[in-house]
Amino acid sequence: MILFFSNTIEDDLIRLDEDESRHCIKVLRLGKNDTIYITDGEGHLFEACISDIDSGRVLAKILKTSESPELRGFRLHIAIAPTKNSDRLEWFLEKATEIGIDEITPVFCTHSERNRINIERARKILISAVKQSLKTRLPRLNEGISYKDFIVKPHPGRKLIASCISGSEQQIQYACAKGDEVVVLIGPEGDFTDSEIQTAIKAGFVQVSLGESRLRTETAGVYVTAAVNLINRIREIKS
Repeated sequence: MILFFSNTIEDDLIRLDEDESRHCIKVLRLGKNDTIYITDGEGHLFEACISDIDSGRVLAKILKTSESPELRGFRLHIAIAPTKNSDRLEWFLEKATEIGIDEITPVFCTHSERNRINIERARKILISAVKQSLKTRLPRLNEGISYKDFIVKPHPGRKLIASCISGSEQQIQYACAKGDEVVVLIGPEGDFTDSEIQTAIKAGFVQVSLGESRLRTETAGVYVTAAVNLINRIREIKS
């Protein structure tokens, strides 16, 4: 199944944007009366029939709507420092979405080498990853925020901060349990400062380790995403 994305829905009609329409009619060579599948990124899967192609834009009539069940009984929010090389952050966005993540916040820290990101481009990468992995829920992507402002925001559930700085031997797999709502802070290549870690601990974050290897920021992000998903999956199987 090839999945398209659109949240332009009115009654029983869905309109694909320019890029999605081009892929549909130019690359896949689909046309009027062909059946396509579309998600709105909010958990809905639409089976639709192309009813019209106007000025290169596809308009499809909804034939059937199904709502995907919440397969993961947990919630993961990663706050990550943007990498100097934007390709690395984009790799994280893609892989984390494919594995399963609910919310992503770019956080600017003392050692951050980048103080802004292209939100529109990042969102396109998330949409592409959702389609590729046949998911129907688009992760929430927040605007970038300073570390000090992020720390003082209310964050429900377990709050973790992953750091190379010694201070905790607790591995992430022992810091959260199946069904938890988790927010994890991941720092820049230069790691968090001692002050940032202490500020996080005072705000209720628990320092955790990602193992003995020193990981790149984007690798740490994917590691955390996979670990939290695996924690829930393994315990689900055992139960």
